[in-house]
Amino acid sequence: MTQPRQRWTATVPPGTGRRPRPRRRLPYLGPPGYRTPPRWGFPALAWRWPTTVPGTLPDQPVTVDRVRAVAGHASAMMWALACLALITAGGEIWRYVLLLESRTGALSARLVSTSDAVVTIAGVLTLAFTVLAAIVALWWLHLARHAAADLAHQQVTRPDWQVLVYLLVPGVNLAMAGVILTELEHQVLHRPATTRPRPTKPVAIWWATWAAAGVLFATTVAWRFRDSVQAHADSIVLSALTDLSAAGVAVLTALLIRRLTTLLAPINPTTVRYLRVIQIKNAPTPPLRQTRPTPSRR
Repeated sequence: MTQPRQRWTATVPPGTGRRPRPRRRLPYLGPPGYRTPPRWGFPALAWRWPTTVPGTLPDQPVTVDRVRAVAGHASAMMWALACLALITAGGEIWRYVLLLESRTGALSARLVSTSDAVVTIAGVLTLAFTVLAAIVALWWLHLARHAAADLAHQQVTRPDWQVLVYLLVPGVNLAMAGVILTELEHQVLHRPATTRPRPTKPVAIWWATWAAAGVLFATTVAWRFRDSVQAHADSIVLSALTDLSAAGVAVLTALLIRRLTTLLAPINPTTVRYLRVIQIKNAPTPPLRQTRPTPSRR
């Protein structure tokens, strides 16, 4: 049985062949006029940043430039804190030397007062710089955690309030500070989120130094409650060791901040040198255009 033959005929769709009618241009009648002031327009407000306009996202993504800028301030303050801690340790050692000399003879009142003034002033400055450096370091940690999570396409491992509690509660911060830095380093190195974070050698050294400094500080505070003469002499030695350990923690913290920031943002635009072509050797001569087309512009 044969199939019936069909014949297809293609026709032009209706309306495609018609040309659009030219629009009639009305004469210019001047600027628009309104009988009453129009109600549309911009609000009568000064210029505001887009983050303050309702309906926009208040939180902007953290960039590596912000992390690099805050890291520079945090590192500088850590180095200043290390210098002050060394000066305080030197004052404590000087006080201990004077204590040893007092066993065989009387000391000058001016010498003793100078030693006490050095220890007191350096101790107050060290404490003040410790608070300021800790605030800047916590701000850098906040920015670095969010920037590392965005670059690694992962979620932040812990909420900010939990990190703040773990770092500010005494005793708990000795164990959890290293954990938080290990998690940050894990995301900075773009390791998979399914693997368990493990600290590298720099983070492990910082963690051990931080824990030892915390234990030494607690021992020094507890030792000062003893009333014997030997206990007062021992507290001076413990104070000097505590200041030295604080200087070591400050130096290692500055180096660790610099290392993690470099891993997070390897290229610093402010230090990049622009390259210039000074000379080309053994290159063929480029062909020059002899004629110029008539309608071309100069």
